[in-house]
Amino acid sequence: MAVTEPAPAVLAEPHAPPTPTAAPNEAGETPGIPQEGARREETGEGSGGGEGSEGGAGARSAPSGRTVRGTGYESILRRQSLRESAARTYARSLPIVPVRARGLTIEGADGRRYLDCLSGAGTLALGHNHPVVLEAIKKVLDSGAPLHVLDLATPVKDAFTSELFATLPGELADDARVQFCGPAGTDAVEAALKLVRTATGRDGLLAFTGAYHGMTAGALAASGGAPDVRVTRLPYPHAYRCPFGTGGERGAELSARWTESLLDDPKSGVATPAGMIVEAVQGEGGVIPAPDDWMRRMRRITADRAIPLVVDEVQTGVGRTGAFWAVEHSGVVPDVMVLSKAIGGSLPLAVVVYRSSLDAWEPGAHAGTFRGNQLAMAAGTATLAYVRENKLAERAGTLGARILGQLQGLAAAHPCVGDVRGRGLMIGIELVDPDAAGPEDTAPPAAPALALAVQQECLARGLIVELGGRHSAVVRLLPPLTLTDEQATAVLDRFADALAAAERARVPRPSPSRRAPAPVPAPGPSH
Repeated sequence: MAVTEPAPAVLAEPHAPPTPTAAPNEAGETPGIPQEGARREETGEGSGGGEGSEGGAGARSAPSGRTVRGTGYESILRRQSLRESAARTYARSLPIVPVRARGLTIEGADGRRYLDCLSGAGTLALGHNHPVVLEAIKKVLDSGAPLHVLDLATPVKDAFTSELFATLPGELADDARVQFCGPAGTDAVEAALKLVRTATGRDGLLAFTGAYHGMTAGALAASGGAPDVRVTRLPYPHAYRCPFGTGGERGAELSARWTESLLDDPKSGVATPAGMIVEAVQGEGGVIPAPDDWMRRMRRITADRAIPLVVDEVQTGVGRTGAFWAVEHSGVVPDVMVLSKAIGGSLPLAVVVYRSSLDAWEPGAHAGTFRGNQLAMAAGTATLAYVRENKLAERAGTLGARILGQLQGLAAAHPCVGDVRGRGLMIGIELVDPDAAGPEDTAPPAAPALALAVQQECLARGLIVELGGRHSAVVRLLPPLTLTDEQATAVLDRFADALAAAERARVPRPSPSRRAPAPVPAPGPSH
């Protein structure tokens, strides 16, 4: 069985012409997209419509009897903008309409091809429509097996749990229970928090600055952007933007000492919590790997105080970081692992795996309708097995280290690249404003506008990337684990071109000695 897929034909193509570099506005118009084509589709002009065609080829009948005109990608984007909520995220910065995909490559309705380094926010471990995933899904469909069975036992579920347990750290797998949750990672986080609170009889929680655990209420409360303080915040070690101003081993040591002080000081105001939740690599926080020694220290701190350690492996799991599970880099065995994204092989699936000693739930204490997704379990089994059998985690570690080295070389020629970091094929490039004055001995200020420009320039060159970090100034690369050397080169070439183009487009900042005085504000109402 081949370890990687052949590079798609797109790699042999020259850089495609520019594509839209901004999301549709609320009027439904996308800057950079010619609106004339949309007008022709909406009116039927030039569509080949004739007598009896009712508006031409660009029209179709709606269930209500109304005619919906325009099936081109501009029309689809316009309707999305008009119909969907203001909470849209990816659709704003990536105005494309995918219609076909394979491996690393997406083809849009506009006929253009893109190299996808977003991978469904890390969901697609094997890329789009991998043959083993499609075959697993087809096998279930052809078998006549029920697709919706709540939490009943099925051969498909049994195969999934067996494969999953075969990949877990041995100490956990030997004494584990699994709870199938709702379809998303945030549902599994909610289940994990509920689990440790039930098992310990305590309510508090330890979480870290910069964390991201999902969008439901409980998961948001444990994430870095929560507006309240019901969850105790601990400093996450950060070599580039260390909260203590030291970085490196010293910064990680201070973070650990702060944690111990809060837990052991009877006047800290922090009671013994129900659990600690941590990411071994912060993803949305800006691709920040936790030092291995620090992770081991967190394990000792929690174990010594009978505090369950919950590790969120939703984005880092299934080989993404160069180990099958990111905790394996440090040798840590947590009490609870939260798993989703790649474990479903591109389909919705989320589980919590935990030590049997925590299994204090009564029957029905945690449930949900869509816990028995047979297609997702089949796709997940195929994905887990393929990654394990073909050593794709090891491949991700090797290729990721090579990509990091090349990006660090690129950074030496671009002062706007403040830091390059990551683990395996989970990579972040933090963009900064090197001309802006900041506090002494600190990193330059983040440059979110430049990061957005780089993302748009990448899209114009047929490369899809994501932004993250505290100020959305980190360009994130999450390619599939099947990435070939040739594809990696194409990704880096397009990123380098995009970075250079975004830099050229920036308006140079005046030097401090020539900076114009700040304008005097107009008088306004007094307080």
